[in-house]
Amino acid sequence: MLLKRLGFATLLSLSVVGCTTAPNTLAINTTQKLVQYERNKSDLAVKALTLSSGDKMVYAENGNVAGEPLLLIHGFGGNKDNFTRIARQLESYHLIIPDLLGFGESSKPMTADYRANAQATRLHELLQAKGLTSNIHVGGNSMGGAISVAYAAKYPKEVKSLWLIDSAGFWSAGVPKSLEGATLENNPLLINKTEDFYNMYDFVMSKPPYIPKSVKAVFAQERIANKALESKILAQIVEDNVEERAKVIAEYNIPTLVVWGEEDQVIKPETVTLIKEIIPQSEVITMPEIGHAPMIEAVKQTANDYKAFRAQLGEQ
Repeated sequence: MLLKRLGFATLLSLSVVGCTTAPNTLAINTTQKLVQYERNKSDLAVKALTLSSGDKMVYAENGNVAGEPLLLIHGFGGNKDNFTRIARQLESYHLIIPDLLGFGESSKPMTADYRANAQATRLHELLQAKGLTSNIHVGGNSMGGAISVAYAAKYPKEVKSLWLIDSAGFWSAGVPKSLEGATLENNPLLINKTEDFYNMYDFVMSKPPYIPKSVKAVFAQERIANKALESKILAQIVEDNVEERAKVIAEYNIPTLVVWGEEDQVIKPETVTLIKEIIPQSEVITMPEIGHAPMIEAVKQTANDYKAFRAQLGEQ
């Protein structure tokens, strides 16, 4: 245990003395080691599937294949590692955490359809390949929440529960003041330079966990390289309203937990009222002093709330 702590401390020290603007080889290698360290702690192995389209979908999976399957879907600009830390709190479930097409290590075709239904279809293909389509629990953050809704609407008889974390797609609630003037040319969610990533990190989260600046610089370069595609994806998803599809969730009475950070600057916290109207059976939890990514900002509380929700399902 002491060696592990010393090793992690060494990695942090190396990352601190690495570059703070553009990443050098030391910063890149250190970042990769830090990411792998976190995956190992959460018992996550990275795997890949070639979809029928020929595109590659990369995903993380824990070793608890006896647990009930839980599909976790990241948000815009994110990847599978958005759920890495909370994964160790959810070890009693069989976790499948993909990089959506267009993000992370998955394929990034410029001409693909990135709207919620298309992404849901790809995820269903992944689960079919693993033999996990029946009795699946689905959770998603932001864009991943909208995709979760689309998934449940397409396959309502296969979904046992939904977990919507600051979900996108309920656009009738309007946009927060912080994004009222945003465009595809000037948007805090799109990264043109390293400093944009630093600002985005603080914009998205009210209580962001500490990450060395050099590690952020590595993450920034990945987002900069993907900026053209992300602009196209963002244009698609902001027009993709899932409210009608959410009515299917109400029709099939799919148990739904809605979690929202009260300091969310990306999607209005008032959206929970709209979701509750459309999905009356949903349970709503709001989190004070938390922003757009509760599963990153408040790992234990978010996990405990979800486990309590799942425990209630088991009692019914």
